[in-house]
Amino acid sequence: MSEDWKVVAEKLAADLRADAVERERIGAEPFNEVDRLRKSGLLTLLVPSERGGWGAGWSAVNEVTRIVAAADASVGHLLGYHFLQLWRTRLFDRPDELERLERATTTENWFWAGVSNPLDAALQLTPVPGGLRVDGTKTFATGTSVADRLVVSGVRTDTEAKVTFTIDARADGISYPDGWDNLGQRLTASGAITFNEAYISDGEVLGATDDEAPGAVLRSLAALGFQLMLTQVAVGIAEGALAEAADYTRTRSRGWTPSGVAAAVEDPYALAGYGEWAARTRAARALADEAAAQLWSAFEAGVDLGAEQRGEAAVAIASAKIVASRLATEVASGVFEFTGARSTSNAVGLDRFWRNARTLTLHDPVSHKAREVGDHVLTGAYPTPSGYS
Repeated sequence: MSEDWKVVAEKLAADLRADAVERERIGAEPFNEVDRLRKSGLLTLLVPSERGGWGAGWSAVNEVTRIVAAADASVGHLLGYHFLQLWRTRLFDRPDELERLERATTTENWFWAGVSNPLDAALQLTPVPGGLRVDGTKTFATGTSVADRLVVSGVRTDTEAKVTFTIDARADGISYPDGWDNLGQRLTASGAITFNEAYISDGEVLGATDDEAPGAVLRSLAALGFQLMLTQVAVGIAEGALAEAADYTRTRSRGWTPSGVAAAVEDPYALAGYGEWAARTRAARALADEAAAQLWSAFEAGVDLGAEQRGEAAVAIASAKIVASRLATEVASGVFEFTGARSTSNAVGLDRFWRNARTLTLHDPVSHKAREVGDHVLTGAYPTPSGYS
């Protein structure tokens, strides 16, 4: 690659930041945003260099996700989930299929999304000649309507085995009911997806995800990957809110009359406030990086991954998510105290950070993460592997 991935990510973020307020106001399906991701070249960040990608690891993926999320939380969410879904294919023992998918991701510039909401009934997979028929609806899936390829989980009707497979997002039998009209994360295309006699070949099945199947502990890392990506986006929101608010304070805020200073940047309360937010944001970023390192280490253990190492990664990620979730909502709201009444103008758009943070952090209750960490502190127990931990 001719440019460093961080430089590319920062250029993309600057492009997104320039019209973030207007794009969010319009609220169109994010085809335009995914096109910008394609043109940036970052979709192949995780793909090995010998297959045409950047060959980067979790460190780069996490930083890129945060950089983009700071400019546009919706696009950071889409990009982070793209990385996550592509990485999920590595959790199965299908080296030939993995190589095919990763090479196609580079040559076709595929954008990936996934379908696996644990709260919905499982998709039904019925055996047919040469493959499986897929039926059912998932009420919540991010990015699927603008994706090229999907990673999907379902249950076979003949054996009740849970399996994961890949499928063309435009395959016959797949539809996307329009229904995403939420407070925040408006450009994530996080709506329903319906399968009506869609077909997958046997070759598109990645493998079983049952708890008793070989390598089950390794494949259970997928749920932790989801939690980590949401954490990185939350940290990015805090960083973005802090940066835009600070710029507003430097260039547009006026000193409050009783403060005795002419400029807002001289107000000791503003200085102390920004200092507190900046310190806490740096701490959250460090905690998220530590959690990412533990997840990558667990992944590299492969099929030898044990419950204890997996559990340590789960506790680290839960801890990071607790801090990042609280921080994102607090910073995105608290910065208004230092920008002033005029910053509430819709044209400024500072409110989008709080709306995005509030929506994102409701993905699953963070209090349950606190309970998991507390249980580990008091009893030594690790979070029970599930769709959310």
